[in-house]
Amino acid sequence: MGLKCELCFKMFHQSKIKLAALVGITLSVLSLLVHIFVANYSVGDFLRYKLQEDYLYPQGHKLWHRRLWGPVSSLEVLQPYAKPRNFYPVPGQQNGLIYAKIFGGFVNIRSSICDLVAIARLLNATLVIPEIQQSVRSKGISKKFKSFSYLYDEEQFITALLDDVIVIKSLPADLKEARKRTKFPTISPKRSASPTFYIGEVLPKLKQSKVIRMLVSDGGCLQPILPSSLDEYQRLRCRVAFHALKFRTEIQALGKQMVERLQATVGPYLSYHPGLVRNTLAFHGCAELFQDVHTELIQYRRKQLIKQGTVDEDLIVDSVSRKTNGSCPLMPEEVGLLLRAMGYPPNTVIYLAGSETFGGQRILVPLQAMYTNLVDCTSLCSKKELLNLIGPEYPLTSNLSQPPPVKSEKQLIEEWKKAGPRPRPLPPPPARPFYQHENEGWYGWVAETDIEPEFSPLDLRKQAHRLLWDALDYYVSVEADAFFPGFNNDGSGWPDFSSLVMGHRLYQTPSGVTYRPSRKTLAGLFGSVHDNLYHPTHNWMQLVRDHLNKSLGIDGLLAGAKSSKPANFLSYPFPECACRTSKSYDIPAHVMSSNGEILYGIEDECPEWMVRGLATASFKTTGAKDEDVDEIELLEDDNETDGQSESDNGSRSDTSRSMEHDEEMDLDD
Repeated sequence: MGLKCELCFKMFHQSKIKLAALVGITLSVLSLLVHIFVANYSVGDFLRYKLQEDYLYPQGHKLWHRRLWGPVSSLEVLQPYAKPRNFYPVPGQQNGLIYAKIFGGFVNIRSSICDLVAIARLLNATLVIPEIQQSVRSKGISKKFKSFSYLYDEEQFITALLDDVIVIKSLPADLKEARKRTKFPTISPKRSASPTFYIGEVLPKLKQSKVIRMLVSDGGCLQPILPSSLDEYQRLRCRVAFHALKFRTEIQALGKQMVERLQATVGPYLSYHPGLVRNTLAFHGCAELFQDVHTELIQYRRKQLIKQGTVDEDLIVDSVSRKTNGSCPLMPEEVGLLLRAMGYPPNTVIYLAGSETFGGQRILVPLQAMYTNLVDCTSLCSKKELLNLIGPEYPLTSNLSQPPPVKSEKQLIEEWKKAGPRPRPLPPPPARPFYQHENEGWYGWVAETDIEPEFSPLDLRKQAHRLLWDALDYYVSVEADAFFPGFNNDGSGWPDFSSLVMGHRLYQTPSGVTYRPSRKTLAGLFGSVHDNLYHPTHNWMQLVRDHLNKSLGIDGLLAGAKSSKPANFLSYPFPECACRTSKSYDIPAHVMSSNGEILYGIEDECPEWMVRGLATASFKTTGAKDEDVDEIELLEDDNETDGQSESDNGSRSDTSRSMEHDEEMDLDD
């Protein structure tokens, strides 16, 4: 009897243990499910942003989301239209010649040329093709090119402006000799010079001497905003920038190949310009955003700007506060997080524009980790293609320190005999040789001296090459399916690359996807999730999407125009260079800038011939899209006959993978 009771007790004890284990396992599974459920609704990295299929449109046999790749429906009503509206006589009797030299990089050159053409029209003068100082022969470029033709097509420039300004390739022979003796009046206008200045001060000198030499160094020589009575001169600026200034044939051909290679991968591509330029970073005091030698380089340049009077602030400023108020650029890592929040999948092709990315490759590592298809002109083009663009150049001597020549045994014996009485101390050991990697680049001087050295012939040649790389980046960015600026409208007053690209895209395709983010707003958003950048909440991601989507439309366009147009007309060539189609869209009230300039809402109605052409093009495009949709449906039907369930599962998975993701002056002159 006692044995039976003991057995019953053991069986009861074992069943109790099993029951407890079963209850524990059940509770663990329930706890895991609750944690996963909570994570799905709280952590943005796990919550995939699903794009609605209603906004998809076909491109070939793939579907692309309208919100990511456009067009922006609220801006489809706008069209480029830069032709004269009023009486516009062709050039007649000329008052003289304008001969100009342009200093600066790609952006300064492009802005200055447009201003010079408008001034030549204003003064009724013949314009000699400007001389770009960064690409003159003394800079070591190929003898195949002249200054202007290193970048642009001279014949196209002259032909496109026949009805606006008389343009000649060079000064007549007799005037060339007079130029060398400096017989011409020389003018160095400010970037904000007014038409009154040219009519009152420059025109009398031009009529008297018949030739005026202008030195343009600030990225422009005519104020961006002109009175409404001079709107035709604003349209002339547009015709110069967007029609007359065409890159030379080799640049255009290579740029077109680059665009085709980008689009041949996975479809649309996005162009991104970081805007990390040393001068701009020094102007705003963003040194603390970088590390090591880059901070030192920014502070050295800022000290120079203070001595020149360009910056009227202390040398050391709080970079964090500058970043908070939007005066510093969006870093590449932040741009990657913003694109993830928008829903761009990780296989999106991103073209990195900008021949100078201050900070080097290290600062691009986080962006490349999120988007592995990050490419630039060096990865899209072969070395031979880039060398063909440069042309044949004569060799330059290296600016690196060279070791002393090796002495022969006879020379050593003679030196020993002439050395003096013995004993004497041993000679010092030979100096350590300089290696190329230690002294190469624009930062190599930092480790050796406190004064930045003058540019060597090799440095000057590289600056000329940079014009070509900027031209390729400009071409690819204008043609991109989407564009994201890292640093535009910075408030310095200097023209910047991103603003020029955005203005060109606005003129060429107003409804294209061009982001115009507010850096101040985004700085606040990033500050709120500083400790969880890679795991933001769903609400944070929704705020980012709302802000960036709004920046694509009229609100973002006008917010950017209020700060960009007063600095550079080409960054916002509206309403002078646009017209509005007869579509029944709600036109907002006139929007004015702080100085009373109307920015939006008074565009002329497009001429009838343009409306008919747009309607025909739209009909053809719609028909092509319908054919694509039909073809896709036929392909799906064929697959369904082989296996309905397999086809459905495959098409859904492919679509979800592609749509869901949260994730100088010449001394001889």
